[in-house]
Amino acid sequence: MARMRAQDPTVCGVTAAIAVIDGKWKTALLWLLESGPRRPGELRRRLPGLSEKVLTQALREMETDGLVHREVHDVLPLKTVYSLTEFGRDLSEALAPVSDWGYRRLDRLAEQQSTDEPAAS
Repeated sequence: MARMRAQDPTVCGVTAAIAVIDGKWKTALLWLLESGPRRPGELRRRLPGLSEKVLTQALREMETDGLVHREVHDVLPLKTVYSLTEFGRDLSEALAPVSDWGYRRLDRLAEQQSTDEPAAS
């Protein structure tokens, strides 16, 4: 469903953008790739719980959406490296204010939680 929304010209821009990063791992992958090219094994090590199958699927979708560049080096064994495209960097920059808002929200939740806890007797 999200994949279809990402390509539907009648949806609002925010919906189209969110459809491209929809899922548990894509924003984390964007974040990791911001700092430079990475091999798939490194991405998996940095994201515990991410299976090879899901990583491959997410990276393929991100490549299809123009966010990620896949480079295969012709050495044995084959060496694959992923990096952000200019379009992917644009998205990452656009998400920075959303990330800031998210951290402010987490701070508010932590603050509310600390005031809701009963005082120790």
